[in-house]
Amino acid sequence: MPDLPTTRGLRLGVCGPVGTGKSSLIALLCRELADRLSLVVVTNDIFTDEDARFLRAAGVLAPERIRAVETGACPHTAIRDDITANLLAAEDLEAEFAPDLVLIESGGDNLTATFSPALVDVQIFVLDIAGGGDVARKGGPGIERADLLIVNKTDLAPYVGVDRARMVADAEEARGGRPVIALSRTDRASIDALIVWTLGRIEEHRIGHLVPVDPGPMAPHSHTHGHYGHDVAHDHGDHDHPAA
Repeated sequence: MPDLPTTRGLRLGVCGPVGTGKSSLIALLCRELADRLSLVVVTNDIFTDEDARFLRAAGVLAPERIRAVETGACPHTAIRDDITANLLAAEDLEAEFAPDLVLIESGGDNLTATFSPALVDVQIFVLDIAGGGDVARKGGPGIERADLLIVNKTDLAPYVGVDRARMVADAEEARGGRPVIALSRTDRASIDALIVWTLGRIEEHRIGHLVPVDPGPMAPHSHTHGHYGHDVAHDHGDHDHPAA
């Protein structure tokens, strides 16, 4: 049976730890794409609409195209465990604006946070180079299996003592060939690479060739319980705690 074109825009999720630059990344995408595509944004914060206010103040989209979800709980809950609030916000924006691209920003969470494929079609995981050069090689479901990994703010590498090339190489090895972009707002080539990647996913979605893939929670692992002499697998994937 042939693939069928989709009847709605691409839903693109952006997640990653606190301070990695998710809101700035969404603002960048809006500035670059708003003149050729219809865009809307859904932001997530625990008890505020701060990220939505940041984007509205930046003037990257008309204010009514930006909706805030206050999760009231750990950020990953609203993008994976109970996606109702985000799904309703996305559907409301889709009904009102018929966008080509819906950008859904997770609240800042830790390295295990990923979106449910029932909420987004494709997802970006964002790391900040100032967070440490070893973060990428330590892995995790978002780092390893998100559709795109962004190593962000790479222009800061000389000031934070991180080997940019090594961190990117570690990320590429951890991802086994999945795409990695080392991004800086001062590097036009990296911005162009992000735009080309995004437009490519939108086109794949339009023609029905994009199949959402769940990065999944953390894989179960075993602890040996000496008293009984058995290995018992514990799945800790969706029971993490938000980053401080």
